[in-house]
Amino acid sequence: MIEIVADPGTDQEITVGGGDQPLSGVLPVLPLRDTVPVPDTMIPLAIGQERSIKLVDDVLAGDRRLVMVASREPELDTPGPEQLYEVGVVGQIARMLKVPDGTLRLLVQAGARVRVGPYEQTTPYLAAQIEEAPDTGVSDPPTPELTALQRNVQETFSRIVEAVPYLPEELQLAVANIEDAVALSHLIAGSLRLSSAEKQALLEETDLSARLRRLVEILARELEVISIGSEIQSQVQSELEKGQREYVLRQQLKAIQEELGESDPVEAEVADLRDQLDALELPEAVATQADRELRRLESIPQASAEHGVIRNYLEWIVSLPWNDRTVDDLDLTHARSVLDADHFGLDPIKERILEFLAVRQLKPDARGSILCFVGPPGVGKTSLGKSIARAMGRNFERISAGGVRDEAEIRGHRRTYIGAMPGTIVRALRDAGSSNPLLMIDEIDKMGSDYRGDPSSAMLEVLDPEQNATFRDHYLDVPFDLSRVMFITTANTLDTIPGPLRDRMEVIQLAGYTAQEKLEIAKRYLVPRQLDRHGLRRSTLRFGDPALRTLIEDYTREAGVRNLEREIGRAVRKIAREIVEGEQEDAAPAAANGRPRRVTVSRDRVVELLGRGPFDRSGQERRKRTSRPGVATGLAWTPVGGDVLYVEAAAMPTTRAPQVTITGQLGEVMTESVRAALTWVRGHGTVVSPELPDDWFGTHDLHVHVPAGATPKDGPSAGITIATALCSLVSGRAVRSDVAMTGEITLTGEVLPIGGLKEKALAAQRAGIGCVIAPRDNERDAEDVPEPLRRKIAFHWVDRVEEVLELALEPAGD
Repeated sequence: MIEIVADPGTDQEITVGGGDQPLSGVLPVLPLRDTVPVPDTMIPLAIGQERSIKLVDDVLAGDRRLVMVASREPELDTPGPEQLYEVGVVGQIARMLKVPDGTLRLLVQAGARVRVGPYEQTTPYLAAQIEEAPDTGVSDPPTPELTALQRNVQETFSRIVEAVPYLPEELQLAVANIEDAVALSHLIAGSLRLSSAEKQALLEETDLSARLRRLVEILARELEVISIGSEIQSQVQSELEKGQREYVLRQQLKAIQEELGESDPVEAEVADLRDQLDALELPEAVATQADRELRRLESIPQASAEHGVIRNYLEWIVSLPWNDRTVDDLDLTHARSVLDADHFGLDPIKERILEFLAVRQLKPDARGSILCFVGPPGVGKTSLGKSIARAMGRNFERISAGGVRDEAEIRGHRRTYIGAMPGTIVRALRDAGSSNPLLMIDEIDKMGSDYRGDPSSAMLEVLDPEQNATFRDHYLDVPFDLSRVMFITTANTLDTIPGPLRDRMEVIQLAGYTAQEKLEIAKRYLVPRQLDRHGLRRSTLRFGDPALRTLIEDYTREAGVRNLEREIGRAVRKIAREIVEGEQEDAAPAAANGRPRRVTVSRDRVVELLGRGPFDRSGQERRKRTSRPGVATGLAWTPVGGDVLYVEAAAMPTTRAPQVTITGQLGEVMTESVRAALTWVRGHGTVVSPELPDDWFGTHDLHVHVPAGATPKDGPSAGITIATALCSLVSGRAVRSDVAMTGEITLTGEVLPIGGLKEKALAAQRAGIGCVIAPRDNERDAEDVPEPLRRKIAFHWVDRVEEVLELALEPAGD
C-alpha cells in the first residue's frame, strides 16, 4: 500500500492497490443508505458516521476489502443486521479522501455478489460471514434466447441514451461493444436511475436470463416515460412560444394604439368599472369581493368565457343601489290626502299606514311589520300598495310570486351556471333605484314547490326582519341589507301560505265593497279612467247613478270592481263607436257653440247598449227555486269573495234498504256536514214534523245535491243550510226566499261559529237577500260589516237548529 500524506490541515489522499483474495470468511459490512451496490462498477461513497469511519480505517490497514449492503430502512442512521438486505457486493477501496469536516470520500471498486450472514459482530462495526452468489444460466456460447435478450437490452438502452441528457454518449458505445451479458446487465443497472427496490431486485436475481428480462421490462417502461415526457415538453414549449408571440403582438398593438391616440377597449372597460366602483360607498365585504373580481378581469383574456361572466357580475354590483335611498315623507296629513284621493273606503288599512308613519316619526330606524293584504280579486290590493308608496315618497316595484316553483327565482342562480342571473329581489332593487323602496310581492299564496326547491322557504329570509339585514343572493354572493325595504304582500287566501311565512306577516283582510261603495268608486275612479282610455272627455259623456247601479246589480256580482270597470269600458266603447260613425243623435254639434252636447247614460241606455243583464236583482229566480220544499239558500266564502249557495234535498220511496246520495262535487268537510245534519233530522223528525211516520226514513232514499257540480265545494259553514233543506223536505214547508243562512251544525243541534261574515253579507246584498241567519258567536263580527249594509240586512243570531227552522221555514199550512 502506498500512502501520500499532505501537510496538516489539508486534505489527505491515499491510493491503494493489491491482488485478489478468495470470497469467503468474515468481512466488515458497510451499510448503505439510498444506494444499492452493483457488481463490476465503481461506487463513490460519503462516510460520516463514527463506526463507518472506524471500519474504513481498519479496512485500509488490512486487505482493503469490505461488503456493501443496502439498508431496508434508509431513514435509520445506524441500521442493525435486521434492517439490512441479505445480498450485497464485495468491494475494494480504490481511493480515499479526507475532508476538513472529518468525513471521508471513498471510491470503491465493486466486485462479486455475495450473501451476507450470519453476523459475527455488531461493534465497533458490523462484520459477517459471506458466501459468493454466482450467476446462473451463463453458457458459452450463449443460447439464442440469451443473445436475443442481450441485443434487445443493448438496442433499447441505446435509444434511452439518445433521449436522456444525464447519460453520456460514450456509454452508448460502451454498451454496444460489450459481449458479456453479465457485464452488460451490471453496467446498465448501475447507469440507470432506478428505485432502490428495483436495483436490489436486480442484484438478488442470480439467473442471467431472468435478470435480462427484468431489464427489458424496466427499459421499455423508461422509454415510454421518456416518450411521454418529450411530448409534454414539446407541448409546453409550443404553448410558451405561442404565449410569447401573443405578448409581443399585444405590445406592438398597444404601441400602435398609443401612437394613434386609441386605447385598448379591455383596459378602458376595466378602468371605467374601477371608476364606478370607487364612486360607490360599498360595504367592506362587497368592496373586497368587487376588487378581487376586478383584478381577475384584468388578467383574463377577453376571448375567455370567464371574462364575460366576471364583467356581468361587476356590472350588477355597480348597478345596485347600495347607499342610494329616498327620504320618507312622514307627513300624516299628506299621506291621508293621497290615500283618500286614490281609494274610497278601506279605512282600517289607511289607519294602519298612518300608524306606521307615526312610529317612523318617533323612531326613524324602527322595523315595520310585513303587511299582507288578503282579499278577492279586484278589491284594489296592488293599487293600494302604489298609493302607499306615493304617500311615503318611496319608489315602487311589483314582484309576481304566482306560479314560482324554483328557489333560484328568489335567491338567484350561482355563477357556475350558464346564463346565471340574480333573483327577483335583487332585480327589483336595481329597477327601483333605491335601497329603501316599497316592494309589493303579489300572489304570495300561489307559490309552489317541487324538486327545484321551496321558494316559500327562501322567501323567509327576504321577509324576516331578523334575517333580511344580511340577505345573500346566490349570484352576488355578498350580503345586501333589506331591512330598509318596506314589503307588502297580497293573497287571495291564507290557507295555501305556509305557516312559518304567514307568521312573519300582519294580515289585513279586504272583504270587498258594498253596492254604495262600488257606486262611489265607479263615479270617482272607474268612469274617468275609462273615458280617458277611450279618448272621451268628461264634458261629453256622463254616467248617471241609476245607470251605474244597473251595472253594479244586474251585470256584475263580484267582491271587487274589476268586472264593473270592464262593463263600463264596454259601454264606453259602444258610445265611442256611435260618435265616430255619426249615429249618436245626442253627439251632433249644438247650433249655439258648435260643441257636442253632453251625453248622459241612463239605465235604459245601459240595457240598450249591453243587452239584458245576466243577474236578476228582483229575486224572482230565488223565489222560484225556494218555492218548493227541500231547497234552502246558504252563504259561502270563496277566494274570490262571498257567494250564494243553494242546497237541494229530495226523497224517493224505496222497498230496499234506504240509501243517501250526495252530489255536487262536495269535499270531505261538506260531506260530513250532510251526514251530521241528516243524523240530527232523523233524531228530531217528530219535532220537525209531528205527522211524520216513524218509518219514513226507513222507506225513503234521500238525495242531497248542491248545484253547479263543475265547481268543487267544501267548508265548515253549510251545516244549518243542509239541515234546513232536509227539514223543509220532511215537513213539506218551503224555506223563505228572502232568507240566507250560514253556520255549522253538531249532532246535538248546536250552531257553531263561522268565518268570513263580511264577505257573506256582501254576497247576500248582491243577491238581494234581506235576512241573514248566523251563529250567535259571530255577533261580535258584525262590527266588520259596513253600517249601510247592516241597515239593509236583518241579522238573526241563533244558538240552535230549532231557532233556524223557526226563522227560515214558512208557517205550516201556507
